[in-house]
Amino acid sequence: MKKLLAASAAVLALAAAVPGLAQQVERREIGNQILENVPVAAPAIREGLAKYQNARSAYFDDWAANGGMVVTTRFGNTNQLHLVAGPGADRSQITFYDEPVGVAHTLPNGQILFSKDTGGDEWFQLFLRDADGKTVQLTEAGTRNQSPAWSKDGSVLVWSRATKGSADYDVLMRDPSGATKVIYKGQGQVSPIAVSPDGKTVLLGRYFSINESKRWLLDVATGALTELNPSKAKIAYDGGKFTPDGKSVLLLSDEGSDFLRLTQIDLATGAKVNVSGERPWDIEDFALSDDGRILAYVVNEDGYSKLVVRDFRTRRALPQPELPAGVVSGIAFSPDASKLGFSLAAPTAASDAWSWGVTDAKLERWTASELGGLDAKALATPELVRYPSFDKRSIPAFVYRPKLAAGQRAPVIIDIHGGPEGQSRPTFNAFHQHTVAELGAAVIVTNVRGSTGYGKTYLNLDNAEKREDSVKDIGALLDWIKTQPDLDPNRVVVYGQSYGGYMSLAVMTHYSDRLAGGIERYGISNFVSFLQNTEAYRRDLRRAEYGDERDPKMLKAFETISPMNNVSRITKPMLVMQGWNDPRVPKSESDQVVAKLREKGIETWYVQFKDEGHGFLKKANNDRRREVETQFLQKVLGVSPAQ
Repeated sequence: MKKLLAASAAVLALAAAVPGLAQQVERREIGNQILENVPVAAPAIREGLAKYQNARSAYFDDWAANGGMVVTTRFGNTNQLHLVAGPGADRSQITFYDEPVGVAHTLPNGQILFSKDTGGDEWFQLFLRDADGKTVQLTEAGTRNQSPAWSKDGSVLVWSRATKGSADYDVLMRDPSGATKVIYKGQGQVSPIAVSPDGKTVLLGRYFSINESKRWLLDVATGALTELNPSKAKIAYDGGKFTPDGKSVLLLSDEGSDFLRLTQIDLATGAKVNVSGERPWDIEDFALSDDGRILAYVVNEDGYSKLVVRDFRTRRALPQPELPAGVVSGIAFSPDASKLGFSLAAPTAASDAWSWGVTDAKLERWTASELGGLDAKALATPELVRYPSFDKRSIPAFVYRPKLAAGQRAPVIIDIHGGPEGQSRPTFNAFHQHTVAELGAAVIVTNVRGSTGYGKTYLNLDNAEKREDSVKDIGALLDWIKTQPDLDPNRVVVYGQSYGGYMSLAVMTHYSDRLAGGIERYGISNFVSFLQNTEAYRRDLRRAEYGDERDPKMLKAFETISPMNNVSRITKPMLVMQGWNDPRVPKSESDQVVAKLREKGIETWYVQFKDEGHGFLKKANNDRRREVETQFLQKVLGVSPAQ
């Protein structure tokens, strides 16, 4: 066996050294995992990763009927639902599936509504779980179901459904008798956002792009549709909730602003009130208590969250929680409005479920997720920096630095988020912490132009034919790295997933001579084939962001910038990873770029997971992913794990 591996390694080394010499492929299958040209890892690598990979997290989903919390956490291979009776109480598991369970909601009758797909295919099914554990599937296999909403008493339940091969969503309603029917046949991505307190009206939304969406009021009895806030201007909305009296709607809107603001719209007059005031940051989430007295919302300030709590009726500020610097998500009031539940994650603390006492101003941590034996005090806290790009625009980035001896320079990993409508935030990341502590490398997590969180002007700087301006932002980052006395510009790896995978490939085609290698997970390799092969329900949404390949001008631009057409400019090793069931960036995108790289004689490792989709959600697969990434980084950066 050792001789065989040595011979294979020799062939790979020769192929990597001689341009144009196509590689032979050494393939290993381990269960649902396929590893091509990946050397067998030393046991010490997995042992060194164990404490990082065993770090656990918990996410607040909703308040349970008994006053406790419903949280999502993992004790086995996948995330499952658990009940927590009170702060610090044990987590009691209530779902036991091989597949991970999605976000859950508690209905007014105490039932728990949750979603689940198969193998990461994102064809989500909805389930209802009774207090006695009996669970029924509400939806049909082979359909995609999302965005559930319900009336105040829970008797009316609505959601959206797409079918294979269609870009359109219908809206379904389950009435008090349990009968289900289509109440609206939609066009495009139409979703119910909220149900009026009396169950007679549904607030519908349609997403066109990150810059444009619509809101309508659907009369359930007649099917009549009335646009909320008609406007010829493009407005981005997010969320929506009826006030308890049913007379107005709260939602997030960027109308008349560069940022999302919390807005209240009177349904009778159309009058609008800016509830959150003027801020140079997005409002990203909000919650209103069932009685309409207390309002909470989350402000995204340079990637960090600020939680604001107010008396909604008087508009007065109430006592405010002082939270650790990090990211808040999933806020919801308890039914009696005495507590606000939420998830909180920080760079040195995995996500946990917390509550804020509205009446007693008491901050309580309900779960204390284990860090797998890591010392939280020894973990790296990122520095928020800004560097100038080619057009003098300031680009934000979080920099994680290792501890170095005097005069040392650390190798660098540039981590680029997906989306592209996304934002890297200061949360716990096992990859970042392991890379810093065990490999002695710095990690730079950058929010290039096109990222959310910095206003729609910044968001639109990479649209359509301006796509590669964001790639130039990474070129500027490489220049900035040169100016840093503790960073080694000769040992830099670019890393990304999804759209970040495209960015990794694109950066490798432009700056391969300045990089040691690249890692990409399920990235777009050719915009034309991607748009043709992504699932139908996503295609037009992606065209709105990237451009329409049916337009000759955009087709020419895609032919120019697609990494597949520029593979000959990549000269350094690459690691590619892909899930077989990915509906967003199909496996063909990775297959074709791997084949092309190997045809050109570039050393290319390829890892595939048969039971994953867009993102690797099973612990066993993530453990393998991190093992291979560590092997690759050790090789191309010339580093060894810390002893």
